[in-house]
Amino acid sequence: MREAAFVKQNKEKWIAFEKALNGGINPNPDDLADGYIQLTNDLAYAQTYYAESNTLLYLNSLASQAHQKIYKNKKESSNRIVDFWAYEFPLFFVQYHKTLLVTFLIFALATAIGSISALNDSSFVRLILGDAYVNETLNNIANGDPAAIYKGGSEIGSFLGITINNIRVGFLAFAFGVITSIGTVYILFQNGIMLGAFITFFYTKGVFFEANKQIWLHGTIEISVIVIAGCAGIIMGNSILFPKTYARRVSFMKGAKDGLKVVVSTIPFFIIAGFIEGFITRYTNMPNWLAFLIIGSSAVLIIFYYILYPIYLKKLNDKKLHRITN
Repeated sequence: MREAAFVKQNKEKWIAFEKALNGGINPNPDDLADGYIQLTNDLAYAQTYYAESNTLLYLNSLASQAHQKIYKNKKESSNRIVDFWAYEFPLFFVQYHKTLLVTFLIFALATAIGSISALNDSSFVRLILGDAYVNETLNNIANGDPAAIYKGGSEIGSFLGITINNIRVGFLAFAFGVITSIGTVYILFQNGIMLGAFITFFYTKGVFFEANKQIWLHGTIEISVIVIAGCAGIIMGNSILFPKTYARRVSFMKGAKDGLKVVVSTIPFFIIAGFIEGFITRYTNMPNWLAFLIIGSSAVLIIFYYILYPIYLKKLNDKKLHRITN
């Protein structure tokens, strides 16, 4: 390729990358890394075919700036953690909204299967939840307190045990993605069927409202972040099945890194869910308005942080980038 054609083909990409480096925005580290890889490929091509040209000098200078920017971003700062939660992760996660939707639909299907099975086979709930749990819950229902099982144990002990177990389930859903997305789908189905059977069990006993009012106090966040952890596993699993233009090993490494970032984001929410279950759910006589306020606030928190806020940040970032490149 002649040098003029090479410059014409890549000029806009180089200019946009340079303006992103020097402009008034904080570029996404992953986008910066991808742009840097493309730039170094162009630089290598120019070194081979256009030695001692102005094009080579320009690309060398731009690559040097990009390297310094990336190196600077690697330095830890006092607000690094705040930046991750408030900006870096939400902007990163917006690219996986479609994967999250697919994960949610898989989990919803599994929940529906568990519910239908429990409606049509009275022994199914015992198969899924175990005789001891079912028998204890039946006694609680007979005593007029269907959610009394959440009153057992100390508050702090319950909080710690529940939180650790929920984080374990989340990381398990992610880790099973290493055997492709099928592994994570298996974990999602396992938990979805259990949830469907669990909720339907209370429906068949005529205490659907009373039980669910308590269950979803913590369950709104807990179930949501299990689905999000499943999304992390599917991200990793899909990187193995669908490497696109990457070598499969490179694709897997990228998918594993992205998935780990997603599953780490769920840890604070698992802690919140564990706190609610350990300290609040046990108060089964709380007013309905308070219970629904907690449930509604939990749903808003999840939807805002994982869906609405990332979309808002992406639009804001795109507008800034558009102003700089035009």
